[in-house]
Amino acid sequence: MIDETLTLTPELLLQAYSVGIFPMGSEDSDEELYWVDPHERGIIPLDDLHISRSLRKTIRRGDFDVRVNYNFSAMMHDCAAREETWINDTIHDLYGALHERGAAHSVEVWRGSTRIGGLYGVSIGGAFFGESMVSHEPDASKIALVWLVARLRAGGFRLLDTQFTTPHLISMGGIGISRTKYHTLLQNALQHRADFDALDKEADVEAVLELV
Repeated sequence: MIDETLTLTPELLLQAYSVGIFPMGSEDSDEELYWVDPHERGIIPLDDLHISRSLRKTIRRGDFDVRVNYNFSAMMHDCAAREETWINDTIHDLYGALHERGAAHSVEVWRGSTRIGGLYGVSIGGAFFGESMVSHEPDASKIALVWLVARLRAGGFRLLDTQFTTPHLISMGGIGISRTKYHTLLQNALQHRADFDALDKEADVEAVLELV
């Protein structure tokens, strides 16, 4: 397990994820962090993403652009810009450092020059740990999730961890599993190599939908 007295570094953060725990801040003005290992863990099975008919219609309309790792820091700020958030300055700095190491990624949805939503998370081996998502327009975070799952499937990932379940995630196929089952899935995923950049950069909407 993780020694809570240690100074939290990007390397320690990756170690924490690898044993099934993650940090959270109590509020954005509080620099203290605490470790979380939920009794029920949220995941989205990569072979069972739910895409509603209306969302497919929105995606096929194609009046948006999906960019990966375009502005990771700004994506984190977007996710933190709400009345209550655990994304404090310490979290922002740590995940920014992970991004610079190639271990944290953003999937951003743009319309013209405006980012309308997206998500960010951490990848280790064949596991992707979703951290936060946001929508400034209807369905924007769902579009980001579709592109994320397509990318994970193309890259050979085995696990998409959402930490918790919410009605939003459940509507997309999210489920809750026991801590024990999660740890088994995690250790299996960490034994596999995966490539977050495997998805063809020229993949169009239909190619993405075919993957999911």
